[in-house]
Amino acid sequence: MIDRIASFSDAEERIEARSTVPDASPVFEGHFPGHPLMPGVLLTETMAQASGYLILGLIRFTHMPFLAGVEKAKFRSFVGPGAPLEIVATRAHQGSGYAVTRATIASDGKAICNAELMFKLMPFPDGLSAQMRAQAAEIGLVQEIA
Repeated sequence: MIDRIASFSDAEERIEARSTVPDASPVFEGHFPGHPLMPGVLLTETMAQASGYLILGLIRFTHMPFLAGVEKAKFRSFVGPGAPLEIVATRAHQGSGYAVTRATIASDGKAICNAELMFKLMPFPDGLSAQMRAQAAEIGLVQEIA
C-alpha cells in the first residue's frame, strides 16, 4: 500500500510515507457501486504498513512487527480512486516485546483518519527478513537508515 518513504527520522522516531489510492480495484465493486471509496480497513492497513516500516527502521530489522491492535481509530473524511495519501507515523512507546505508534493519513492537506496501533515484535519467520529488507529498499527505507 505504501508507494515510497518520503522521510525517516531516528531522532524524532517518525516516518512520512506516500501512497496513491488505485484508480481501479475489486474493492470498489462493493464499496460502493457507482460511488467508489477506499474502505476504512485498507486505510488502517496503510497506517499499519507505514508504522511497521517505522519500527523496522528504528530497530534495524532485528524483529518483525506484527499488528496486534488498533485503538482510537477515527475516520474523518472519504477518499476515492486516485487520491494521494500522506501518511505520518511516530513511535509512542516500545518495550516488553511491543511497540505502539500513532499514525495519520491526510490527502491534499485534509485529515482523513488517525489511529493508535500496537505491534508485537517477534523473530522473523524463515525467509521473511530478506523479503522485508528488499521491499523496504524498493520503497526507499533502507537508503534512509543506512
